[in-house]
Amino acid sequence: MKAVRMVAPGQPLELQQIPIPSAGEGEVLVRIRAAGICHSDAHYRAGRSPMGMLPITLGHEVAGEVERVGPGVTGIRAGERVCLHYNISCGNCEYCRAGCEQFCATVKMIGHHLDGGYAEYIAVPARNAIPLPAEISFAEGATLMCASATALHALRKGRVKDGETVAVFGVGGLGLSAIQLAKALGAGEVYAVDIKSDKLELASDYGAIPVDARRLEAAEEIRRLTKGRGVDVALEMIGLPVTMKQTIESLGAMGRAVIVGICQSPLEVDPYRTLIGREAEIIGSNDHLLQELPVLIDLVRKKRLDTSRVVSQTIPLEAQKINQRLDDLEAYTSDVRAVIVQQE
Repeated sequence: MKAVRMVAPGQPLELQQIPIPSAGEGEVLVRIRAAGICHSDAHYRAGRSPMGMLPITLGHEVAGEVERVGPGVTGIRAGERVCLHYNISCGNCEYCRAGCEQFCATVKMIGHHLDGGYAEYIAVPARNAIPLPAEISFAEGATLMCASATALHALRKGRVKDGETVAVFGVGGLGLSAIQLAKALGAGEVYAVDIKSDKLELASDYGAIPVDARRLEAAEEIRRLTKGRGVDVALEMIGLPVTMKQTIESLGAMGRAVIVGICQSPLEVDPYRTLIGREAEIIGSNDHLLQELPVLIDLVRKKRLDTSRVVSQTIPLEAQKINQRLDDLEAYTSDVRAVIVQQE
């Protein structure tokens, strides 16, 4: 089969011919119909994160059709439409049994530690194949497996309740999903913070109140808009010390700041003014859970989450086009998402 693979850090991906994987005990072989191109893939190609093996097929946002099932698989049949949970865990340890498989000692991510979706086929444990309704396209199903799923997990970690106010710092793929999902979970007013006018306009289309951080100090403006109260939940989706600080400072009494963006710089906090005095919380949110994916897909099916504007272009399974798209992401020349779509 064809696969577009990373052969060395800092080098362009290469098209290779590799064997079609087999569906082993408890596994399914999936014919890939769509695979998303994520900013993480650009980081992997650049060598910013250790890979599980080289060469490796990138791509962790995957949707397709079950080609065949391996021994011992029940409840799923060939021909079914599925999207794939990208964390492959043991399924038996205390974390897996508790539904927190991202902490499994053997967890591996497709497209990072194991071969991923920039290929024609992939084999995964049957439990990682989530049914994808016919009304959701393969392209949209693929993108749900990263940004939207991570946004839902962050909101659940923030314990959003009916009528609460939410601030979303960063209106990329994560933020746009978070705005809609906050509304779907019952939030009242949702504030969207960014420095780009086109992103703020899109956030407004989804019902958020825009906060232009180019012109205003974001936390102060949120306090003004909430009449000094602050928000109940604030999500940081960017990974910058300044936006993490603003996220915490935008909270009201008993507020919860959920940090999703990855940053290696220390976070400075005024403990009394921003935490103790308000009994506020800072919560880390890591990835998402297998059990959350059916909930997410049901929200899309019920049109509570619109992902149609996330996918703005599709490209074939070609190394040159994928490398160009990764170059664009590295250079921040475009904010649109691309999805590789396999030939029918």
